[in-house]
Amino acid sequence: MTGPFFAMVAAFLVCTASLQSSPVLVQQQEKADKTPPKTDKPASKDDKPAEQKRAPAKEEKPAQKEDKTPKTVPDAVTDGSVIIAGHKVEYKATAGMLPSVDKTGKAKANIFYIAYTRKSGENNSTRRLTFCFNGGPGSASAYVHLGFFGPRRVLMQDDGLAAPRPTQLVDNESSILDITDLVFIDPVSTGYSRSENPQEATLFHGLEEDTQSVGDFIRDYVAKYDRKNSPTYIAGESYGTTRAAALSSYLQNKGGVKLAGIVLISAVLDFQTIRFGIGNELPYALFLPTYAATAFYHGKLDKKWATDLHTVLKEAQRYADGPYLEVLHKGNLLTDYERQAAAKQIAMLTGLSEDFVLRNDLRLEATRFRTELMRDKQIVVGRLDSRVTSKPPTEQEASSGSGFRGGRGGDPSQNLLSSMYTEAMRSYLPDGLGYKTEARYQLSVPLPAWSYGQAGTNRYANVAPRLRSALEKDKTLRVLVASGYCDLATPYAGTNYTFAHMGPRSLMDQITMTYYEAGHMLYTHEPSRRKLRDDLVKFMTAPVVTEKKQ
Repeated sequence: MTGPFFAMVAAFLVCTASLQSSPVLVQQQEKADKTPPKTDKPASKDDKPAEQKRAPAKEEKPAQKEDKTPKTVPDAVTDGSVIIAGHKVEYKATAGMLPSVDKTGKAKANIFYIAYTRKSGENNSTRRLTFCFNGGPGSASAYVHLGFFGPRRVLMQDDGLAAPRPTQLVDNESSILDITDLVFIDPVSTGYSRSENPQEATLFHGLEEDTQSVGDFIRDYVAKYDRKNSPTYIAGESYGTTRAAALSSYLQNKGGVKLAGIVLISAVLDFQTIRFGIGNELPYALFLPTYAATAFYHGKLDKKWATDLHTVLKEAQRYADGPYLEVLHKGNLLTDYERQAAAKQIAMLTGLSEDFVLRNDLRLEATRFRTELMRDKQIVVGRLDSRVTSKPPTEQEASSGSGFRGGRGGDPSQNLLSSMYTEAMRSYLPDGLGYKTEARYQLSVPLPAWSYGQAGTNRYANVAPRLRSALEKDKTLRVLVASGYCDLATPYAGTNYTFAHMGPRSLMDQITMTYYEAGHMLYTHEPSRRKLRDDLVKFMTAPVVTEKKQ
């Protein structure tokens, strides 16, 4: 499915401009997901953009004491093999550190990475090389590493809705190590990456600071291992896609690394598309198709018209693209008839009652949708993956906030995954990769002073112009965008809207849009994981388009 792009009316012309000074990925009234409390604070402890006005909530709390910096630990090099696409792939794994400085050139840090290089007999200097990372900001690369790209992955049920305990690691038949070497980067303060002076860690925390430190790491790695002739890719998930878009321009202009391609999984480039707030009507329309997909999955839509997912998405997008925008634009100028008609249509598409839609002024925030859809069964649907459900917190848990940190309430999809990936990485590093240190591996950490700099000086960060600039300067650069239909953190319609408004239509010749039936971490769903691998193999092995000379 190619997924239609949103042609938004004049009321939303402000979307590509920034509005205020802090583009935190947050959404109103959700205290249960991984969020910073206010603007100018990081989105979440994990790599998923957070919703508004929620206190940070994560099962894994930061260490009480400052971890020992593992900078003196020597690189660990091991050999391994995995069966991919029916063929045995032998590889060398390296876990180690590269030094980094802040944008002033003074503060130093050590960035931890894990690299996999295939032992194939071919010349490594010309073999594809892909740098991978998650986001947060404040998340290490464990999710994309042990979820999809790496040679080992966390075992999940095929539907991605549960997993055996204790956590198990298995060979990853969907890895793309057969076609590209892989380097997983943990930004400063995540994983084992630390500032040498803990008081200077904040000098690496911010969109510009992070872009430079990760970009310089890529440049230094390419130089150290003689990979300057390798077709180079970067792959990010969630806030990692924000980083990737910023890197596209940085590496092109300052990093000295030519990119062959960019992979964006569950993308957010323009934060106005995901932030619910006063004066920003855009997300209400962009979240609607995902509400419809969620309601369809849970059997809350009328089967007389909701016969299949394609039909549901088509109807939701048709209404969101036009009639719903007009409703939102009119505000309190709607007649009673228009208001009632809109409530009826929205209720039909979302599985909610007309009364609930009216009481919310025809505007459904994701938090309210997630708690209302299956209220009759006392079930909350997930934010990262709306297919996942759990019981809501008790009154006592809700008042204390404890219910959002355990297995009840909050985001059941996050609750399902975060502890497993923490456990898996902390055992895999010493036992699988031979990297041993007294320091504590930090899957996710709260970063309380994340600055969005020039990208967010007017409230909503927007790095789409940087990606546009990179694409216009290099006509051979290509982008693959992967979106899940059940993602209520970065809804696919918001991603479509961003790319539809990024620049001239001709830019879309360099962009491939792909869609999957799962959520934010779409690779936890076995059919989606296999499809993503197929899409990436096709993307990376496609013939290089030679740039036409003017």
